[in-house]
Amino acid sequence: MIIHVIVFSLLGLGLLFTLIRFIKGPSLSDKVVSLDTFNMIVIGVIALLALLFESNLYLDIVIIYSILAFLETVVFARYVEGKKDGNH
Repeated sequence: MIIHVIVFSLLGLGLLFTLIRFIKGPSLSDKVVSLDTFNMIVIGVIALLALLFESNLYLDIVIIYSILAFLETVVFARYVEGKKDGNH
């Protein structure tokens, strides 16, 4: 039980740090990377909830969320790439 509290506390701390980087990020690339990191931590939290509650439904949610997070990262990377080329 105490290990769950420690793990979720560390994940919450990671979410806090990525949120700070997203807000204070000096460049758009920093914001995209922090958003991707935020998504990966959320995927980890949901997967740990699946383990904690012993429910396979959470794993289905993780799969869908990870696909959407990947597509989001690709779209933002294309946007940043286009902005550097001056096509925006």
